[in-house]
Amino acid sequence: MRAEAATALRDGVVIPAHPLALTAGRRLDERRQRALTRHYLAAGAGGVAVGVHTTQFAIHDPCVGLYRPVLELAAGELAGSPAVRVAGVLGPTDRAVREAETAAALGYDLALVSAASWGAAASEEEILTGVARVGDVLPVFGFYLQPAVGGRPLGYRFWRRLVELPAVRAVKVAPFDRYRTLDVLRAVADSGRAGEVALYTGNDDSIVADLVTPHPGGVRMVGGLLGQFAVWTAAAVVLHARIRRLVLAGDPVPPAVLRVGAELTEANAAVFDAAHGFRGFIPGIHHVLRREGLLAGEWCLDPRERLSPGQEAQIDRVWRAYPALRDPARLAAELG
Repeated sequence: MRAEAATALRDGVVIPAHPLALTAGRRLDERRQRALTRHYLAAGAGGVAVGVHTTQFAIHDPCVGLYRPVLELAAGELAGSPAVRVAGVLGPTDRAVREAETAAALGYDLALVSAASWGAAASEEEILTGVARVGDVLPVFGFYLQPAVGGRPLGYRFWRRLVELPAVRAVKVAPFDRYRTLDVLRAVADSGRAGEVALYTGNDDSIVADLVTPHPGGVRMVGGLLGQFAVWTAAAVVLHARIRRLVLAGDPVPPAVLRVGAELTEANAAVFDAAHGFRGFIPGIHHVLRREGLLAGEWCLDPRERLSPGQEAQIDRVWRAYPALRDPARLAAELG
């Protein structure tokens, strides 16, 4: 990993999970895909994650053939930038290693490895062996994906063993479950690697709570790798910076920050379609980006993926109710 990326990762940054720009014919829209990456850099994001769940896991299918092209487009826009470059890779092991090799050749810093992608039948030993092999190619960003969207429940013992792998430099904790989140945090604390493994919230339903909370063993979340950060990114950068200043200074968390956290969770429920088990979360992100002129439409590779009934109305509601969440200057004023 580049030294500047390693430092930024440990200090904590905003990392949007990069969406996939498509044409109405569901073909890769290269112009808008590049523009999205530039948008995130201009918004102040400290990194981008490409080929991840928000980019649509279907791009990993050789029949779709978009994994390398999508990573390549982002890599071209990231050239010369200090931003942390994260590439999603999927198991099982042979595929994960091939994808990590592709990402390494394109200059990515870390491989975000979803343990669930080995499948429900794979043993924990098989997954850990596979992650270690990926780590021979690229430093590893572990990923606890929530079960509601294809993740697999994994307990303390698994995460303790995973974070003890020398190649693991960070973990995205995204089970959308407080008990399972604490399993990962305790595993990092007990491993003795709290100073080496950066913890990033992926719990889009509790972003602020994760970032402001100190946990036993001296561990805490330093940044976020989130689908929610794919929208309203400049305001997310302001929010993250305010929280990091509070944390590093040891200051109490003002009520205004906690209030914004609640507003952000409510907004996320609309964008991610919590009411329908997150079925519309990718179209929800696309809808917001379309409204802001960054995407031409809400199209997904799977035509069945679309906004759920009533989801657009919910997005309209939070759009009107919480304008500061998408306005960095206004949010900064509200945070104090």
